[in-house]
Amino acid sequence: MTTTYAALLRGINVSGHRRVPMAELRVLLAELGHRDVRTYLQSGNAVFTTDASDEDALAAALEQAIETRFGFAVDCLVRSGAYLKAVADACPFPAAELAGKQLHVTYFSQPLTPGRFASVDPAAYLPEEFRLGDRALYLYTPDGLGRSKLAEVLTRPALLKGITGTTRNWNTVVKLVEMTHRGTP
Repeated sequence: MTTTYAALLRGINVSGHRRVPMAELRVLLAELGHRDVRTYLQSGNAVFTTDASDEDALAAALEQAIETRFGFAVDCLVRSGAYLKAVADACPFPAAELAGKQLHVTYFSQPLTPGRFASVDPAAYLPEEFRLGDRALYLYTPDGLGRSKLAEVLTRPALLKGITGTTRNWNTVVKLVEMTHRGTP
């Protein structure tokens, strides 16, 4: 069965470091046997179709191919279009009422438990807020991510030890859902 996936690369093309040109990423994904490869922005978002069904294996193959081609390691998450849509649909914040820079989703490599964030006092960061979803964290930052004190706390290595996460603003979340559902009812 053919499935459409999004590959979410972490920390590439930031301030000229760890450069992965999107044209080369598209070629690399095609060389891995994927079809209908498209990219979005320069920040490491790619959409493709494949008959494979193991997201972790797809991510591992892409990580290895990137390291071989570009000479540095890049963490990757691969998620199905159905998953991306479910995450967007489950957003606990009024997404339609907010600017894209105010709402973010951090996708994680595994489920998160509330206990992982027990040391974070949500009241200390209001009006910023976060909620946990299925392998996702929703983050509301009224002044944007760059000024967010809560985002700084939530990304501390001690809180995220042993898991991979990568964040996308709401505009990108919506665009990736659209891209992975192109041509589907």
